[in-house]
Amino acid sequence: MNAVSRSVPRGLAARLGLPAGALAAVVGAFVYVGAVDPNEPGHYPACPLLRLTGLYCPGCGGLRSAHAVAHGDLLAALQANAPAVLGYAAFAVLWTVWVVRAVRGKPLRIDPRPALLWSLGAFVLVFTVVRNLPFGGWLHP
Repeated sequence: MNAVSRSVPRGLAARLGLPAGALAAVVGAFVYVGAVDPNEPGHYPACPLLRLTGLYCPGCGGLRSAHAVAHGDLLAALQANAPAVLGYAAFAVLWTVWVVRAVRGKPLRIDPRPALLWSLGAFVLVFTVVRNLPFGGWLHP
């Protein structure tokens, strides 16, 4: 064997190492947020944008949303931050695709089209603006 073939792991366990590590990190974060309630003051730092301006950023309520998901309360999670819940679901789908491709020995290729990226950016911008308008109070965390 030459040096190149020895440095490239080919076994299934090696191919699943990165997806398993990513899942372990996400599960660990959800376990922590599930155990340490973000609804109780003093456990997590306040959002700097909210603290300085009184405006909700697109991530405000994300920890409360993760806490609700960890406790199986999907309605509360959606009320705290619906785009965050969509992000958790997108991660689950992407992770599953990653694992399937790793099992098949194929690399994960993520090549979003510019239109998708612009659409996601516009969605986040509109969500942020609407949640800070008087009629968007139902989007407050």
